[in-house]
Amino acid sequence: MAKKVDSGKAKRFSFDQLPTADLVVDAIYEGGTAKNLGAEVISKLIPGMGNAGGFRFVGSADSTPLVVLFTNGSDPNWPDYLDEYRGTFHYYGDNRTPGVKVLEKKGNRILNQAFEKMHSGESGRALSPIFLIFESIGEGHSVTFRGLAVPGNNLLQQDQDLIAIWRVSKGIRFQNYRAVFTILDEAEVSGDWIREVAATKSFDPAGALVPNSLKRWISKGTYLPLVAEQLKMARSQSEQAPDGTVAQSLIQAIRDHCGDDDFLFEAIAVELWRLSVDQPMEIDLTRRFRDGGRDAVGRLFIGPNEDPIALEFCLEAKHYAPGNGVGVKEVSRLISRIKHREFGVFVTTSYISKQAYEEIRSDSHPIVIISGSDIANTLFRRGINSSTACKQWLNTIADPRKNKGLNIEKQLRA
Repeated sequence: MAKKVDSGKAKRFSFDQLPTADLVVDAIYEGGTAKNLGAEVISKLIPGMGNAGGFRFVGSADSTPLVVLFTNGSDPNWPDYLDEYRGTFHYYGDNRTPGVKVLEKKGNRILNQAFEKMHSGESGRALSPIFLIFESIGEGHSVTFRGLAVPGNNLLQQDQDLIAIWRVSKGIRFQNYRAVFTILDEAEVSGDWIREVAATKSFDPAGALVPNSLKRWISKGTYLPLVAEQLKMARSQSEQAPDGTVAQSLIQAIRDHCGDDDFLFEAIAVELWRLSVDQPMEIDLTRRFRDGGRDAVGRLFIGPNEDPIALEFCLEAKHYAPGNGVGVKEVSRLISRIKHREFGVFVTTSYISKQAYEEIRSDSHPIVIISGSDIANTLFRRGINSSTACKQWLNTIADPRKNKGLNIEKQLRA
């Protein structure tokens, strides 16, 4: 799910300031007081822009120079999200219910054409729309600006940036797009330039107000992402907790599945770790009751398929109730088991306490933390977005130590 802006600290523009405001990353643009779409922000900030929907654009969908991608950041069925640390934005198209083909929706046609242009060289990129990312902050019509974006990303292969995915609703299968954008390294975008593009329905790539990172992307295809570095030593308890009733229901489904058998969660934690990363891995589940402080050990493979290197890790899993955090003792147990050049993975349905989290980060221990919120977000992004779907997924996971009587079971992810 999308990360929310701290509305108490972000720069704010009042509703009356919108017609002349610039677009400042993570600034909040306040909605009006009317009880209808007259209080909507984006159409007042950019006259001529649509006032509803996830895709808002000027002119024709097949030739628009300017597109706003709007997200509420809280739809578990279509979990749009911003990765601040890689400068990427993942967005789902507008064919979100069965009944029509994927390209019969205007938003999906915009995505399809924009990514085709991006892949066709400088002349194509010059014709690609400008994309602006806005997100609701959950306060009436108020929104935050997430950045200036362009299709694609330099971390992905050409066939991975726009993917048609299958979903099912009420027994009917249908397709929708999942698109990956790069947020360009521009802290502020001229509002006058954006409003000029909207008014003229045209875009001059050589214009004086065009941001330099956009000019470079058009001319050279070079991505200059807005990459943020985490400054906090530790996430708070609330940041680690699942946000919203659907996310909480996923964690509860896991807890209900495990019941009083904490060992069942170890196999689940292994699968959650698999789903959290894209690299292949090998994992050995350790013996019950004699795990030596490690519930699983494994190797994560990085590098080219023809000659990868293996990073060894050990994993600890704690099946705790909400409000019951993991303390220093449990974390220290994992740290003490990490060997030279290894890293650790700590998976919990709850959270890591403030003291334990800060000690991990301040002492630079190589520990990956997967808390309750991370578990929910991982499941959302894999299409597991209800307690029913979660229960079905859980039923596919077996503990090989219990079912086969083996000390360990090696599982290689394809």
